[in-house]
Amino acid sequence: MSVQLGIPQPREGGVPVPGAQPLPAARPADAPAGLADRYGRRATDMRLSLTDKCNLRCTYCMPAEGLEWLAKQAVMSAAEIVRIVGIGVDLLGVRELRLTGGEPLVRADLIDIIAALRKAHPELPISMTTNGVGLDKKAAALKAAGLTRINVSLDSLHEETFTKLTRRPFLDRVLAGVDAAWAAGLGPVKINAVLMRGINDAESPSLLAWALERGYELRFIEQMPLDADHGWTRRNMITASEIRELLSAEYALSPDPRERDGAPAERFEVRRRAAGSAEAAGPALGTVGIIASVTEPFCSDCRRTRITAEGKIMSCLFSREEVDLLGLLREGASDRQLAERWQDAMWIKPKAHGMDHVGLDAPDFVQPDRSMSAIGG
Repeated sequence: MSVQLGIPQPREGGVPVPGAQPLPAARPADAPAGLADRYGRRATDMRLSLTDKCNLRCTYCMPAEGLEWLAKQAVMSAAEIVRIVGIGVDLLGVRELRLTGGEPLVRADLIDIIAALRKAHPELPISMTTNGVGLDKKAAALKAAGLTRINVSLDSLHEETFTKLTRRPFLDRVLAGVDAAWAAGLGPVKINAVLMRGINDAESPSLLAWALERGYELRFIEQMPLDADHGWTRRNMITASEIRELLSAEYALSPDPRERDGAPAERFEVRRRAAGSAEAAGPALGTVGIIASVTEPFCSDCRRTRITAEGKIMSCLFSREEVDLLGLLREGASDRQLAERWQDAMWIKPKAHGMDHVGLDAPDFVQPDRSMSAIGG
């Protein structure tokens, strides 16, 4: 069976490079094993989307009216998911799996998928990112099925602000889900928060205080140009530098001595500030992470590979090119053929997304066609 791979043209920051030569159609024979690229990186962290559907309508992700969902037959089945993960783990060196969406909890066979993955890979760390709606009813079952830990998106502790951001009045349900995840042993529970200028940015110190008090790991994420409305601008984004400044009003931050080890979040130890001083007082209360994908990118140490809900490989979250894996699987390809296509797709991963070099309003940045919910973060 002949397997062909369409190779995209070189791009910088999402824009085709004038006069650039086409990339090679195949990896060289002496390419490193696993999911390696041309810049010496090797992907070992797999992000796999279970669905594009979501029950929230967050302003930085989806339009108020929602999106046109994928047809059921276009989405990977449970068996297809297990097979693809198996190829990643057994043939390509994947060492960590994150299940994403859309919203994974809306998938009816979620528990069965996790149980099958755990049976196939007893030692594999399996985490999941969720908005937390309905998590209180499923947390214990998720843990029993084999889920290792969980990330919950939560941008505000104030009902009015939460509803404004998500367009749904579900704050109490999300908070119940976070507590249930902790009680079920899905720790460390990580909280993901996106700060929006003039909406919830002033809440950042109080959100951190809430997380520290409960033992949750809070990570602030710069808003990324992955909204379906394409309304993102660099000028309106709360940067990592601004986040540190907002937190410093009440806390002293110092670099976490632990190795970052390819993690997207830069971690800081958090201490209270001494009265009337910028100096730290007392022991560390915990840590806070900041994911600065736009202004302080970590592309040079990226170790992630992504599979969308319909089985497309994305070498970068901001990529405008996708390589079909599921279609090849359904045509009867062997595991080795699927692994080779995956390797070819990752080999042409761009050196960087290029957003850190664009102007405040990013006139030369071409946003990906998909929103975050359709990609899977």
